[in-house]
Amino acid sequence: MKHREQHRSGRIGWLRAAVLGADDGIVSTASLIVGVASAASSRQQIILAGIAGLVAGALSMAAGEYVSVSSQADTERADLAREKRELAADPQAEEDELTGIYVGRGLDRDLARQVARQLMAKDALVAHARDELGLTEELAARPLQAAFASAATFAAGAAVPILAIVIAPPNVFIVAAVSLVCLLGLGAVAARAGGAPAFTGAVRVGFWGALAMAVTAGVGRLFGAVV
Repeated sequence: MKHREQHRSGRIGWLRAAVLGADDGIVSTASLIVGVASAASSRQQIILAGIAGLVAGALSMAAGEYVSVSSQADTERADLAREKRELAADPQAEEDELTGIYVGRGLDRDLARQVARQLMAKDALVAHARDELGLTEELAARPLQAAFASAATFAAGAAVPILAIVIAPPNVFIVAAVSLVCLLGLGAVAARAGGAPAFTGAVRVGFWGALAMAVTAGVGRLFGAVV
């Protein structure tokens, strides 16, 4: 029976984008709503500001993730193309290089040479991509996946403070409390998904969210600007 282990590293690509999107959605939109509400704006103005923040933020997150992850993917493709050329030009030198990598990891030279030769006979480019460049299929950059995950989770996170202001009275403390509870939950779930303690993740996300809302509330009260 084939034994398959489940590792959390395969989640890195989408988990990072999803957590960043949801966290940013809650923090930025809640902070915007809290700041506008602190300036004594009407419910309609507060909701309009929140919806505008949701749309703009989701599109910005999608574009930013797509551009940054596309740059990473371009670099990965360039490295693979270079490695492919080097394998075609001087396969013996590439075998020596792979042998040296395995020797550095603890194999004796004869065994390292044998391992390098067998792996290159099966798929030389994959062997060098993994052991020389540190590139694997599981951790490969996926721009569209990151863009969609960031946009969707940002919108989901931004909907939390908007719904709070729609359902409840336009009160700064209600919006802040609901948003903070959701942030703590997000931090805990994300930490558990990544294999870290839930409490640490919750405190980490909650602290920065609370700080952002406190600062924007202070700015709204200080300037009293009606949006």
